[in-house]
Amino acid sequence: MLSNAVVLAAVLCLIVLSPFAAGIRTGPGRITTNGDGGRNEFSKLGPFMEAPEYRNGKECASSSANRESFDPSLVHIAMTLDSEYLRGSLAAVHSVLRHASCPENVFFHFIAAEFDSANPRVLSQLVRSTFPSLSFKVYIFREDTVINLISTSIRQALENPLNYARNYLGDILDRSVDRVIYLDSDVIVVDDITKLWNTTLTGTRVIGAPEYCQANFTQYFTSNFWSDPALPGQISGRTPCYFNTGVMVMDMVRWREGNYREKLEKWMQLQKKKRIYDLGSLPPFLLVFGGNVEAIDHRWNQHGLGGDNLRGSCRSLHPGPVSLLHWSGKGKPWVRLDEKRGCPLDHLWEPYDLYNKHKIERAKDQSLVGFASLSELADDSSFL
Repeated sequence: MLSNAVVLAAVLCLIVLSPFAAGIRTGPGRITTNGDGGRNEFSKLGPFMEAPEYRNGKECASSSANRESFDPSLVHIAMTLDSEYLRGSLAAVHSVLRHASCPENVFFHFIAAEFDSANPRVLSQLVRSTFPSLSFKVYIFREDTVINLISTSIRQALENPLNYARNYLGDILDRSVDRVIYLDSDVIVVDDITKLWNTTLTGTRVIGAPEYCQANFTQYFTSNFWSDPALPGQISGRTPCYFNTGVMVMDMVRWREGNYREKLEKWMQLQKKKRIYDLGSLPPFLLVFGGNVEAIDHRWNQHGLGGDNLRGSCRSLHPGPVSLLHWSGKGKPWVRLDEKRGCPLDHLWEPYDLYNKHKIERAKDQSLVGFASLSELADDSSFL
């Protein structure tokens, strides 16, 4: 058995010092700990059942037991990880693996808040116990990096520093990661994530996302912005469309070379001086990237299923096939289902919920064709 000193030394070797984040590397295999191993904290997060084991098919590139993030055959996905949205994050991971053609070739980068009520190392252990073979790394996001740049928003949840972690991916992620899919924690994927990964970012475009050009772009900014003699000119010459930042394909090489973190921070600094928008982390992305986004099929972000930012009312799907469902807005499916006020589409999320075994079994009993019907969404718009 290893001594406490040896274990401590090994742990210290895993920490990557950075002004933005520290990283906890975890490859496939179970984590062991000394003493109670944080079990008290672990149990407070609730019982999660172990996910089924999903393996690569013969057509997939060969994988090794200790896969590193720089492996070119990997699909990289970045997500946040915290106690409030943990249940959603694990369901999202489950959905990705369930529908991936090569699930062992997916590498997750989890961004955890430094001062979250759940210790990032405990969150890492919980992910490992739920997905024993998952390749992932947990990064501890230093919230003081952004806390002084955050202004009040229309909904308090949008002021969480972790919502801004996507702004710092170029600094947080290993330099070997040159491309990543960013996903919010309130999504489920019902199609092969490789299809999204293979999106081509043409020209010099840095990000790709589904765009919604029919939306009124002006409503995302206050009269202070539009009445300013100089600010509207910052987006002149472009035709910006609304896009949701909860699903993005990102070229991290171009991101770093273009100093896009600083460009986003510039708008956040201005917002502190002169209120130019009411939402949280979205408007700076619209100002920096609007009109220069690689348009991805709408099927990859059926967003707004959580209703608006105030009431969280039920919503229906947009017309067309579905590859990803996104509960953006106030209402979250795990909250509404637990409160016995679930919306119809919330029951599409439920089969991926790993929170409690009896809930999973009940979901399977109630929907014997749950996974099959979700898979059909990817190619059949008649569901609507």
